[in-house]
Amino acid sequence: MDRLQAMSVFAAVCDTGSFAAAARRLGLSPPVVTRTVSSLESHIGVRLLQRTTRSLHLTDAGTRYLDQVRRVLAEVDAAEDIARGEQERPRGRLVISAPLTFGRMHVAALLRRYLAAYPDVVAELQLNDRNVSLIEEGVDIAIRLGALGDSSLVARPLGSTRRVLVASPAYLAARGRPAAPEAIAGHDTIAFGPVHANGDWLFADPHDPARELRIAIAARLSTNSAEAAIDHARESGGLVRALHYQVAAHLATGELEVLLPEFERPPSPIHAVYPSARMLPARVRAFLDLALADGVRAY
Repeated sequence: MDRLQAMSVFAAVCDTGSFAAAARRLGLSPPVVTRTVSSLESHIGVRLLQRTTRSLHLTDAGTRYLDQVRRVLAEVDAAEDIARGEQERPRGRLVISAPLTFGRMHVAALLRRYLAAYPDVVAELQLNDRNVSLIEEGVDIAIRLGALGDSSLVARPLGSTRRVLVASPAYLAARGRPAAPEAIAGHDTIAFGPVHANGDWLFADPHDPARELRIAIAARLSTNSAEAAIDHARESGGLVRALHYQVAAHLATGELEVLLPEFERPPSPIHAVYPSARMLPARVRAFLDLALADGVRAY
């Protein structure tokens, strides 16, 4: 049995959801695909797939094995890239994932510079606010904001971003400027996002960095859109907490002002994450190098 071929067949079956669909993708007959997976299970000594007349389901062992298979196949693809000369010159397809607003404001501009420098690369930029599964979704690099959970991914720090409390000058002139986080209770507040809409606002105690100040808010406006929340604040709708890069342009024009900077918590890190540091194709290394050079400042 060709174990690498068997792994590829097994991954195709999982990707397509059936032996017949995997056979069509691979240009094999369905019986060959079925025998290959059965041989792989016999070789390993565990059942990887539960089969019924209508569906296939991964067993717990199959789920764990599939994750490792995808990593092995990714390494093989990288090795073949080397053989084709992609380690010397960036070429091929690069897939980047990034948070929606940060990706639109910063990663897209970085990618434009990258594509101008490397004409043999084609790129796909996926913007969404969920943590994608890099290997399963074919993503080369993901940009992630905030603390990273335990992961087998490689992480490279790019910079950091502050979470700031802001309001418009007109709102502050009418309602006053809060002198401490506790004073927020007397103000209109704006919340956005699934976490912030119903959660407390957290601040740091400048006299005791280990102490956390937790302020309960009852938002006048809650929304799942950062842009809508920030626009409402610009129109004197109240106080809003946002990441600095989301409001930087409005701070520069004076439409918004930062409040209580001495109570800000430590900045949130920004990382580039990718599956493996071994045998990186040149197109991936070149983008990382550009991102690292660009990301030394805080956003």
